[in-house]
Amino acid sequence: MSPMGDSMTSLQHVLAELERLDLLLRVQVWRARQRQQDRGDDLAAFYIPEAEPDALLDKAVGMPTWATVPLPAELLESVQARLDRMGEAIAASAAASLRQGVPLRLVLLTHLFELTEFDADVVLACLAPELDRGYERLYAYLHDDVTCRQPTVGLVVDLLCPGLEAGLAARARFTPAAPLLRHRLVELGEEPGVPLLGRTLRLDPRVARFLLEDDEIDDRLRPLARPAPAGEELDALAFPDRFRRRLAALAEHARTGGDRLVLYLQGPYGVGKQAVAAAFGRALGHELLVVDGGRLAGCEPGEFETLARLADREARLRGALLHWEGFDALLAEDRAAHLAVLLSVLEARPGLTFLAGEATWEPVDALHGAAFVRLELPQPGYEQRLELWSAALAGVGAEAADPAPDLPALAGTFRLSGGQIRDAAATARNLALARDPSAPRITRADLLAACRLQSNRKLAELAQKITPRYGWDDLVLPPDRMEQLGEIHDQVRYRAVVYGTWGFDRKLALGKGLNVLFAGPPGTGKTMAADVLAGALGLDLYKIDLSSVVSKYIGETEKNLARIFAEAATSNAILFFDEADALFGKRTQVRDAHDRYANVEISYLLQRMEEYEGVVVLATNLRKNMDDAFVRRLHATVEFPVPGVADRRRIWERIWPAETPRAPDLDLGLLARQVEVAGGNIRNIAVAGAFLAAADGGVVTMAHLLRATQREYQKMGKVLTSGELPGAPA
Repeated sequence: MSPMGDSMTSLQHVLAELERLDLLLRVQVWRARQRQQDRGDDLAAFYIPEAEPDALLDKAVGMPTWATVPLPAELLESVQARLDRMGEAIAASAAASLRQGVPLRLVLLTHLFELTEFDADVVLACLAPELDRGYERLYAYLHDDVTCRQPTVGLVVDLLCPGLEAGLAARARFTPAAPLLRHRLVELGEEPGVPLLGRTLRLDPRVARFLLEDDEIDDRLRPLARPAPAGEELDALAFPDRFRRRLAALAEHARTGGDRLVLYLQGPYGVGKQAVAAAFGRALGHELLVVDGGRLAGCEPGEFETLARLADREARLRGALLHWEGFDALLAEDRAAHLAVLLSVLEARPGLTFLAGEATWEPVDALHGAAFVRLELPQPGYEQRLELWSAALAGVGAEAADPAPDLPALAGTFRLSGGQIRDAAATARNLALARDPSAPRITRADLLAACRLQSNRKLAELAQKITPRYGWDDLVLPPDRMEQLGEIHDQVRYRAVVYGTWGFDRKLALGKGLNVLFAGPPGTGKTMAADVLAGALGLDLYKIDLSSVVSKYIGETEKNLARIFAEAATSNAILFFDEADALFGKRTQVRDAHDRYANVEISYLLQRMEEYEGVVVLATNLRKNMDDAFVRRLHATVEFPVPGVADRRRIWERIWPAETPRAPDLDLGLLARQVEVAGGNIRNIAVAGAFLAAADGGVVTMAHLLRATQREYQKMGKVLTSGELPGAPA
């Protein structure tokens, strides 16, 4: 033992306390030996001698038989004096160590779990065999049973609590609600039919390792929990200043308040829930222990309670803040028992605890002993996304990309969370590596593809994804229509600047999305224009299948639309409603219940369109059938006219792939002048002519195109005559 007042290490402190326990054991071993000698029979452990019942009846209730052997007065006085001196020396050295900042694990354990002096001695008695297996033989000797080599409740009570009253009080320290068992510090044996005093005690292996200065995470928690990397400063988080100030105020309250506080961090994936918790840990000087609550929610109730309490214990042992991920997995009705267990654990946890999830939740009839604050984390704005992109690309070594990525365009077009931006940067790096392992350079195409991959892809379950294939040069429209489309493109690209940086976001409660109507006859380029916009912006294009949306059952259409708009909100995609007049048509006079519910559907659509902040393109062949309220709320309407001669000539010239073999005498000017059809029909004629040519010589000739034109006219219900187009088949 260290001299009086000298500091000691944590292990030295444990060993000093074990010396005190040794003295108690030495006294009881002396008594047991005296008792054994008095009996004079080495086989007494295997049967009950004649005098044994009388001795058992003569002793006081609650005292072991060896305790009936009296200690000589001088020995009793000597033992007590020595115990007092040892206690004083240990206390003085422990105080010196704590003043010097030396952590003492046994003292810390006592403080963390509010243990009594008796509880701490029980822990020591159970720890002793972990350091020296000789204690197993000592315990067997005191039990008078060579098979019982672990301390029992009765043994530690006899050692530490002389007298019946003290012993009865000590029994309460082994109930499930007492710290030793509630926090799983010791394990109580499950011997069937054995009373409490006869049940064995074992120190939990994680607690033993903690006392011996081993901080490896509990083996049972290893697949479910992990220490998080050190967090950033709160001021460095990519949030608006006002929100950062709120976080700083909460951190200051957690530092000085001293009460229990549960922070529920709510938001979608990647918005920064763990980053906030880690930043709090840094501000408060604590590690962060992250628990996979989603996986734990799948456990049976008994196993869940055990693991939840082990997670709480692990956080305390590590001096860590507990961060429970996937908390909303416990909000399902069939997980009510799990939720109740977790809330009871959290209510008893000291200090600050984090829950993280996506669903809105407030405690009901729970957490009365702790303050609860729900924080809805905001999605990063344009300026924050710029910062996140710069940091993420630097983190994956993208500084050598050539040409440099257009970060303002990425930040403005894709409304990604911080986690999604980091994932997208890593994905872009992987795409570049797959393309050129020797010199991976991230291109704009890599970044756009990565952003699309990181966006919500559940929309594909509700709509048809269209891969953009066309460019601006493929569109043939009058100049003013092309200007309109260019303006629509710019509204999407620069909306973050206008709404965010320039402050228009504060002036508009609704209508911050972009709703566009493309109107015109079939085949005039409405779908192609949507394709071009998506390709130019690097966004996915999803075509809504009206047959899967509109339902004859009341309320189903609204549910389907709600799912579409909810998934689209995080998809960073353009929604394309073709033949929109079927869904967005005029409201009618109410004559029966069907009319009333049809009008309800249209009103619901108006509401969702105003709330939606993404891009919606509506296409219709019959603009006059569109509801006037929809048209008033649209940001732009683009009319797609049937092309004139000049435009048809341009379409005919651009429709051919460079690889298609064509006869030199193709008269595209004649076709443009005489065949008055839309661009879609021209495409059909060109494709049909190519198939005719493939079956007849392999070169597209005028005869093939005339035959294909005749077939297209037949499909349209028209007749093509030789007078209308010389050379047409009769």
